[in-house]
Amino acid sequence: MATSVKNNSLPPSLISNLNQVLLSRQQHTIDHQSTNSSSLPSHSRNVDEPDCSKPLLLITNCEGIDSPGLIFLVQALLSDARFTLHVCAPQSDKSVAGHSLTIRETVAVCSVEMSGATAFEVSGTPVDCVSLALSGALFSWSKPVLAISGINRGSSCGRNMFYSGAVAAAREALICGVPSLCLSFDWKKDVSGESDLKNAADLCLPLISAAVRDIERGKFPESCLLNIEIPSSPLANKGFKLTRQSLWRSPLSWKAVSANRHPAAGQYLSNQQSLGIKLAQLSRDASAAGAARRLNSHRKNVEIESVGIAGKFNGQQTVKKYFRLELLEKETEKADDNLDFKAVEDGYVAVTPLSLSSTDQSKIETEVSSWISAALGREQRS
Repeated sequence: MATSVKNNSLPPSLISNLNQVLLSRQQHTIDHQSTNSSSLPSHSRNVDEPDCSKPLLLITNCEGIDSPGLIFLVQALLSDARFTLHVCAPQSDKSVAGHSLTIRETVAVCSVEMSGATAFEVSGTPVDCVSLALSGALFSWSKPVLAISGINRGSSCGRNMFYSGAVAAAREALICGVPSLCLSFDWKKDVSGESDLKNAADLCLPLISAAVRDIERGKFPESCLLNIEIPSSPLANKGFKLTRQSLWRSPLSWKAVSANRHPAAGQYLSNQQSLGIKLAQLSRDASAAGAARRLNSHRKNVEIESVGIAGKFNGQQTVKKYFRLELLEKETEKADDNLDFKAVEDGYVAVTPLSLSSTDQSKIETEVSSWISAALGREQRS
């Protein structure tokens, strides 16, 4: 039986009223959802997503996340207001860690309050920090525009770069395909102060800005990192100078010490802030010593504290000595003015390009020389 359309139709006035009610309800639902989404707590959003309107920089170092050099650098970059910053740095000082990775131990990561930047401290090495940050496992982004290691106290000139955890962090970024800078300050014992580190950070801003701008334009020298050494008097610097890596290194001094590897154990209680860390270190040392005792329980250990040559012992006796390594300050010597450490001693900001391949060094030095002249010239005019 056919249904009459006419008999099932509603009055036009009623249809109009229903449409108005439906439209008002839909608008109310949209407004309610919008209000709820804007009032969501901050932890429900992805806080790791960077501000896409600003270039993203990854900041690390070798001296630890609480070091003054890193803090002053972050403050200078934030005050410049041109960048988004992510910080991933060692939990403690790893200055001479070289290019070491942690592969048989779990690395702990903890968020750190650093106003204006997303920051994490890592229990591993500087290379661990960079590798983890760029892996995508810690941050939601894939790659920053530029990675910066610093500002680190002490020289990374010459052959010191092979020991330097600071240079290694920048090198790891380059290996991962991210352009990088390593910033080191020529710290003078009993002379330099934290204000010098702040001045060093301000001094590096034009170079960092020029690097970011030219990376985005595809004009930054590729296949190298820039190892930048800042003189001990940043405000009195003579300008930026392209330099070559020298053969100089810090003199190493090994000294025999007593069997007590923690002579200042009684002083631990005097500093409550670092008590937990120091007790943890004692615990690790005790555990290692206990494991060694169990491993060598069949031997008769003989500890020798003198520096003389130990005589021969019968059976399974083991001679044990303790030594401590100290890095001495470099001595001024005559050298080519274009070498890194000599330029720093003369008051210049030394810029040394370091390549992953020694065969490209000459070409890279030419490219970096041209870039420094052009980039810093434009930065000073702007």
